[in-house]
Amino acid sequence: MCASGKYTSRGPALIPRMKTKHRIYYITLFSVVLLGLIATGMFQFWPHSIESTADWTLDKRSVHDAPLVRLPVSSPIPERGDLSCRMHTCFDVYRCGYNPKNRIKVYIYPLQRFVDEVGVPISSTGLSREYNDLLSAISDSDFYTDDVTRACLFVPSIDVLNQNSLRIRETAQALAMLPRWDKGMNHLLFNMLPGGPPDYNTALDVPRDRALLAGGGFSTWTYRQGYDVSIPVYSPLSADVELPERQPGPRRYFILSSQTAIHREYRAELERLKEENGEALLLLDKCSNLSQGAASARKRCYKGQVYDYPQILQESSFCVVLRGARLGQAALSDVLQAGCVPVILADSYILPFSEVLDWKRASVVIPEEKLSEMYTILKSIPHRQVEEMQRQARWFWEAYFSSMKAIGMTTLQIINDRIYPYASRTYEQWNNPPVVKWSSVNSPLFLPLIPPRSPGFTAVVLTYDRIESLFRVITEISKVPSLAKLLVVWNNQNKSPPEESLWPKIGVPLKVVRTKENKLSNRFFPYDEIETEAVLAIDDDIIMLTSDELQFGYEVMQPVIFKLIPEFKVIEGDYSLSLHSWMFDCLLFGDVFDV
Repeated sequence: MCASGKYTSRGPALIPRMKTKHRIYYITLFSVVLLGLIATGMFQFWPHSIESTADWTLDKRSVHDAPLVRLPVSSPIPERGDLSCRMHTCFDVYRCGYNPKNRIKVYIYPLQRFVDEVGVPISSTGLSREYNDLLSAISDSDFYTDDVTRACLFVPSIDVLNQNSLRIRETAQALAMLPRWDKGMNHLLFNMLPGGPPDYNTALDVPRDRALLAGGGFSTWTYRQGYDVSIPVYSPLSADVELPERQPGPRRYFILSSQTAIHREYRAELERLKEENGEALLLLDKCSNLSQGAASARKRCYKGQVYDYPQILQESSFCVVLRGARLGQAALSDVLQAGCVPVILADSYILPFSEVLDWKRASVVIPEEKLSEMYTILKSIPHRQVEEMQRQARWFWEAYFSSMKAIGMTTLQIINDRIYPYASRTYEQWNNPPVVKWSSVNSPLFLPLIPPRSPGFTAVVLTYDRIESLFRVITEISKVPSLAKLLVVWNNQNKSPPEESLWPKIGVPLKVVRTKENKLSNRFFPYDEIETEAVLAIDDDIIMLTSDELQFGYEVMQPVIFKLIPEFKVIEGDYSLSLHSWMFDCLLFGDVFDV
């Protein structure tokens, strides 16, 4: 009894102590193992190079503190830009690889000061404020990486925005010395003022091997479609002068010309138009009675009367943008900021970001030889269309022209869309303002019952299997300025449409609708893809029409609230437009405009 009594009295005291010791041991062991697993997982999946979020600015590193690099006379010089370059021949897309965000990574080279053997810099201006703003914007964006091994695209810190400030040979040698140059593969250069006197080439004269060029004055001869990017010439007034947005509508002047360095033949023609149309046209020039300087750059004069620039641009419906010594003009940016519809007269000019922007919605492009007909051409545009163009012009400036950041980000997004086409932005995302500005609505009680239809017309092409003829029709219709969308009605249930890569490349959305039954009436079906009031129904064998005739038919049809059916007759090998039918019934002609 005594023994059992001692056991029972000690037992309850000893057993909890053993449990506590084992509990502490196992908890410690489990914690060590768990921490080891977490550390191993972080090492495996965490990026080996953490991207820096520090800004790439002059405040971060002064130009004067940048390392000095001397260029030997014998340094290699890159070859001239290869005009045959395309994304599949001169760009290594495998460097970009796959990533969940479908976003390219851009590396900016460290800032260096390049000089020749005697110590003369390759540039007379060094790093400009505009280029520094551009590089800073890239470094602040999701495109940026400071890990050179992860980069898909390389941007040199060598400023080539203005060719006037560059020594061509030495700049080319500096580019070739970049560690990852590799004949310019996957390198991007930004240039806004190409060429120099007397010929003013439309692309940067610096030899650059295979590098992509974001250029501000491309012509159809120097632009490598699908490879280079046409960018605007940045206007410094964008940062210095704030123009409040003005509501679309009639303005004090119908046409305004504000450029100062216009060729004398163009100015003579503008003066003749001024004499014919009086106060409707305001022809400005530089002020000869003001001293030269920053203040005079913001003034324009007409017969001694001084106007503030660019504020005066808001007083006109249309603003002339003529080519100067260079095709690209900063005046285009000023005009867009003012909400004035630019009238562009610069033959062969590749408009900024024309790869994605539909300029027919925001501008009027007229051949230089038709300058004398400008007033008549602009008068034929309906008032409602002018208001839409004014609104679109202002939005283009806000989204794509307003700053070096906007220009840089748009350029990178275009390149990104080429590399990741399955995740690219749509036509609507590029060209439609993202939100409605409710401040322009006086009262919600007077809102329309349905949203307004899009301007322009939709071309509905009925086809069966005549592929060659179909592609010819699509190519010709795509040239019509007022075309908003092209819809192909595939009427063949036994054969699939061609692959997407085989279709013509056009500047408007192209949709293919497959029908369930082969009917001629399928072209008159109200498809959901049709977003315009006007519809052109046309067969795939109507290849004799020209874009001018189709545009004329659309403009004639616009004021009409019922159907206009143009009939085309072949007369001795030629054809003429006969607008002889005004009908309420829908007839089966070869092509029909319908509203």
